[in-house]
Amino acid sequence: MESLRVDAVVIGAGPGGYVAGIRLGQLGKKALVVERDKAGGVCLNVGCIPSKALINAAKLYEKMRHGADMGLLADNPRVDMAKLQSWKDGVVGKLSGGVRQLLKANGCDWRSGTARLLAPGKVEIQGSGADAGKTIQVDAEHIVIATGARPVQIPGFAFDGKRVLDSTGALALPEVPRRLVVIGAGYIGMEIGTLFAKLGSQVTFVEALPSILSGSEPDCVQVVARKAKQLGIEILVDAKATGWSEQGDRAVVTVATAAGQRQIDADKILVAVGRQPNSEDLGLQTVGVRVERGFIPVDSKMRTSVAGIYAIGDVVGQPQLAHKASRQAEVVAEVIAGRATEMDATVIPSVVFTDPEIASAGMGAADAEKRGLQITLGKFPLLALGRAIANNDTDGFVKVVVEKGSRKVLGVHIVANGAGDLIAEAALAIEMGALAGDIAGTIHAHPTLPEAIMEAAKAALGEAIHIQNRR
Repeated sequence: MESLRVDAVVIGAGPGGYVAGIRLGQLGKKALVVERDKAGGVCLNVGCIPSKALINAAKLYEKMRHGADMGLLADNPRVDMAKLQSWKDGVVGKLSGGVRQLLKANGCDWRSGTARLLAPGKVEIQGSGADAGKTIQVDAEHIVIATGARPVQIPGFAFDGKRVLDSTGALALPEVPRRLVVIGAGYIGMEIGTLFAKLGSQVTFVEALPSILSGSEPDCVQVVARKAKQLGIEILVDAKATGWSEQGDRAVVTVATAAGQRQIDADKILVAVGRQPNSEDLGLQTVGVRVERGFIPVDSKMRTSVAGIYAIGDVVGQPQLAHKASRQAEVVAEVIAGRATEMDATVIPSVVFTDPEIASAGMGAADAEKRGLQITLGKFPLLALGRAIANNDTDGFVKVVVEKGSRKVLGVHIVANGAGDLIAEAALAIEMGALAGDIAGTIHAHPTLPEAIMEAAKAALGEAIHIQNRR
């Protein structure tokens, strides 16, 4: 048995774990990162990055097919799925290799394997990959749990990798399915279903709730729903998939709706109803770490109920976002290094990479009103924005939620292609306590998409230039 002694061991190498390892190294701490799969975790290898690569390719393909609108003629555009997958895997490979190099450059050690807590300060690793067959015992004053989450399975739809897929399987399909049924119209399902609709699939969504993209601003969701309809996507809400059967060359999905039972033919079935934390088989109960419904409660310094043991990322609860995990990773590394740091973010932005994208930072209008706040809204449509018109991409708007009286910016919600890039300005404004006038009075370059944020802030003040102000 190999024995190691380090200052901190980090279990998991996703956007939480590897960032913790890098930051610990920067702070002069001897750290070890343990990962049972690949560097970068779900996000980099089978989630955020590969999905966005394919989404980008699907958008480009759609633009090629409609290029004649701008006088750009491309005869018979088609999809080579094998080559597309190879390109996507190349993107992932570059980034994954970069993570390992960054860990090494910052003096952080790496082991491939499955880790389990034996006691506070003691971790056992059953090696895999380059460490296969090894049992490694690690003594560490600090232990960071960064094990992430995995797709939820539902009764009657066990993942088989053939007909019934999770998001990982869907993003690795060797060909475009002719008919795709997506169970769950949250952000993961909508992103993947939309990209395959653009590549040529006949897509049907089955959503148990009354609306798609529950939790997003309703008026933003309406824009996405309209575009989905234009793409030929069928969306069934208040509907529940109850089972499926193999019938010849197809799967038949049975769906219960308000109008009665319905059967839908499919070549592939994607189940995207949420993600559950990876907190089992870690030895948490052995060492007394409190776990609630699979999640690990932590305080603002990312400390669990047991001294010396911390947790970050998806395993600690919502929002399950890579950038939240990365920030928590920096916090926990600095706490371990003795710095006076805590997780005190005013806002954590979110992005849904549909068509168009939805990005939000801060409160929605309904949330603000529920808190008893008096608000005013500023809204600016992309139809009035020069850059959006020049891009031939005018679906959507920017909405700014402003507190009356103080004129403080409470929230910004964007539905537009490029929303994911635009939301950074909004997050910075809210984090710094900006007023609507601060955004409105900041000169924005012309012609650019961020002008829409400035115009929406002006609209909230009754000072919009390129739309008529509401009286």
